[in-house]
Amino acid sequence: MTSSTVHPPRVDSPMAIPYLQITFDSENADESALELAYEFNPSWRYAEGEVEIKQFTDGITNALAKATKRWPGRTESQNDDDAILMRAYGKGTDVLIDREREMKSHNLLSSMGLAPALLARFNNGLIYRFVQGDVCTPEDLRRPEVYRQTAKLLGQWHASLPIAAITSTPDLAQDAHRKHCGMRNGKHTRPMPNLWSVLQQWIDSLPNGTEEECERNTVLDRELAQLSDRFGDIAGLDGKDYVFSHCDLLSGNVIVQKPSGVEISNGDNKERPVSFIDYEYSTPGPAAFDIANHLAEWAGFECEYYAVPTKSQRREFLKQYVGSFRYHSISDDDTLSVEIDLKQNIDQLYNQIDDFRGMPGFYWGIWALIQATISEIDFDYVTYAERRLGEYWDWKAEDGGSREREGKEKPVRERRWAEE
Repeated sequence: MTSSTVHPPRVDSPMAIPYLQITFDSENADESALELAYEFNPSWRYAEGEVEIKQFTDGITNALAKATKRWPGRTESQNDDDAILMRAYGKGTDVLIDREREMKSHNLLSSMGLAPALLARFNNGLIYRFVQGDVCTPEDLRRPEVYRQTAKLLGQWHASLPIAAITSTPDLAQDAHRKHCGMRNGKHTRPMPNLWSVLQQWIDSLPNGTEEECERNTVLDRELAQLSDRFGDIAGLDGKDYVFSHCDLLSGNVIVQKPSGVEISNGDNKERPVSFIDYEYSTPGPAAFDIANHLAEWAGFECEYYAVPTKSQRREFLKQYVGSFRYHSISDDDTLSVEIDLKQNIDQLYNQIDDFRGMPGFYWGIWALIQATISEIDFDYVTYAERRLGEYWDWKAEDGGSREREGKEKPVRERRWAEE
């Protein structure tokens, strides 16, 4: 654990929460997390009962640890009421993530009861309240009692969260070749930042020291321009072409809630609400991308493409999503027919998600190429990048008809996606 010259933000800053002048040391994770917990809550150091540190290893971006004070005479659930999570940023991830936007996202969500309380920052991370519940696996995401609740919460996010909280005043003098990020015909019609501007930033951050790397980056830049032109202005529900998107709803960021004080066995499959955590990638984007991005995570990090949702599963997901979106967006003086809207909205999103099914692979493929150069986490980012970008190229071959014209076999992911 080391000190630093990093200073806390101004009091009037949107990030003005308690700031601990401590740096988490991933080489001594348990000791470092314990010292951080004591710095956050000094009473834990001397009071009766040990502080238990649990490291979570499912993530491939950050280090995450839970600190729980084991107060004598209290149940595990009662102790979890006071537990905290400490998330240390991965090395070099400022290239990928706008930390100020992350703070704004977390603060907004917390104020609306959609995120755990943000408790403190430290030099290379943050501390927030532990959410009692079960962290999902990719298998969990596919269970109807989980994906129905996930769809409902995502519908609430997209209907009720103002994107103004995570946008900034656009630069009207930005270069013309960047117009696909936020400009149309010389005028800004998209919020800034947005999905496309984030992807452009990532591509611009890729290594370009060799001829091969330069050629790859040129190809990715061209693909982004085409995707932005085709999908950047699709119509959203109720005129919300861009919504507050989580952009990282993988299994580890979906928590099946467990009410405080309630002990639930692993065999209890009763439908329970879910929570979303980790908002570092939250960005204004088309709702169809955020949904398609989540559905792609049914395959998990192992890219088990046989598990992506079928047509009927996607329609069931959208039925729950649209119902929730409508509940959180329709006012008393709305004169639209909810029954007609539901079917129209489901059909609209169903078709848009079908179009967007290749985008998650493009998004995370570029992300993984950057992580391969900066991350200290033990994960094969190069292979992961190849697999995810492969999803995009498979979609493009299917979308443009080249796969069929060339007589090639349809890939597993595309076959599964086409199943009823």
